[in-house]
Parts: sequence; structure tokens; C-alpha cells
Amino acid sequence: MAKKNENLKQDTSGKKKFYLLPNLFTTASLFAGFYSIVQAMNGRYDHAAIAIFVALILDGLDGRVARLTNTQSTFGSEYDSLSDMVSFGVAPALVIYVWALQPLGKLGWIVSFIYCTCAAVRLARFNIKLDLDNKKYFSGLPSPAAATLLASFIWISFDNGISGNEIFLGFFQMQWFALIITLFVALSMTTDVRFYSGKDINLRKSQPFITIFLIVLLFGLISHNPAEIIFIIAFGYTLSGYFALIKNKIKNNKNFLDVDIFDEK
Repeated sequence: MAKKNENLKQDTSGKKKFYLLPNLFTTASLFAGFYSIVQAMNGRYDHAAIAIFVALILDGLDGRVARLTNTQSTFGSEYDSLSDMVSFGVAPALVIYVWALQPLGKLGWIVSFIYCTCAAVRLARFNIKLDLDNKKYFSGLPSPAAATLLASFIWISFDNGISGNEIFLGFFQMQWFALIITLFVALSMTTDVRFYSGKDINLRKSQPFITIFLIVLLFGLISHNPAEIIFIIAFGYTLSGYFALIKNKIKNNKNFLDVDIFDEK
């Protein structure tokens, strides 16, 4: 039987080969991440943010295409991880640094580096299959979700004419707000808080017609106010893990209190 998970192989002439289709999507995602960095360096922060979203979509497609076409491989997995490091680790860190954190000097680039390092740690944890103990949940905030939150935050600020040097209420600077969000999502990637993965959703299974309506409604909302809606979705998803954690702790404490410790058998 041919090995399904081996992409890189030797042909009769001894040359190495790999499956092209899924790696095209990965390469496109990598390009989008690199393009985001270039646009940020040119001061086009809205384009930089949108490029990260494009990388997110392409990153979601490459794995699904590989599974549908039975072209999964170790090579593709490693290549995808390196692409994710650029698109969801390096790119968001540099974009948020150039947009808001640079005036903070050493503190600004240190916070950007912390985000980049946490993204690398998150990807490394995923690569060694720590997340596969429970496929329904991720352990720690996924790096694409963290990058989406930062990118949508920059995009929504740019659309509303708010720069990284903006001052609110006469004393609170946008730089510090950006720093807090960056640290928050960075540390969320390295926690053991569980976030819903959606891997238990079976797209091949028949769905009720209301599902089509909900999808169309979602697309309509996003097309009307893309920056705002994407930010709300990303921020809500980021908080969902902590809400679930608090809910479980409250439930466990309630169960503990419900136990009659004086009950003798």
C-alpha cells in the first residue's frame, strides 16, 4: 500500500518530488504574509491588515485541499508551519510595531518580539501534536486567530482615521492600547486555555436550509463592515476560551459545594 502521508519521494531517476496543489496554497499564504510586511513598511496599514486576512483564508484551504485530494505529507505540514510563522507570527508583529509600538522605543520592539516568540511556541506545540489530545479544542489561542485580532484592530483603527499615535481623553495613547492587546493575544497563545477548533464539524454531512441563510447573512454583514465584523468575531473568539474556563471553574466549584462532606457511609 502506498504511503498516504509521504509527500516527498524519490522517482526512478532519483529526483525528489512533491505534490503541487496544496503547496501552491501554502506558498500563496506565505506570499500574503510577506506582502503584509512590505505594505506596513510603506505605511499602507490597511493593505497590510487585509493581506493577513488573505493569508488566513489560504492557510485554511491548503490543509483541506490536501485532505480532499489525498496529498497530505510531512513536507507539506512542515512547509505550512513555516509559512504560518511568517504570516501569523512575523508579519503581525512587524505591522503592529511599525503602526503603533515603534515610538515606545525598546519596549515596543520587545513586545513585538514577545508576540513573535509566542507564535513560534504555539506552532511548535501544534507540530508535536500536543493539541491532538482533544481534536475538538485547541490548547492555547491559534496563531491565525491572534494575527486576525491584531490585523482587524489595525484595520478598524485605520478606517476610522485613528493612528497609532492617537491620544484619548487627553492622556491614554493608542500605543499603550496596542501594547496591551499585543501582549494579551501573545500570552493567550501559550496558555493551556482551550479554544474551540471546529474540527468536529462535518462539511460532508447534509445541513438544514437555515444554514445557507446564516452563511449568506454572515457574508452580508462582513461585506457591509468588514473591519468591524471581523474584529468582533476575532475578539469574541479570543474571549470565548476564557469564558469557557471561568464557566467550568464555577461549575466545578458548585459540584464541590454540592457534595455533602459530612455524609457517612
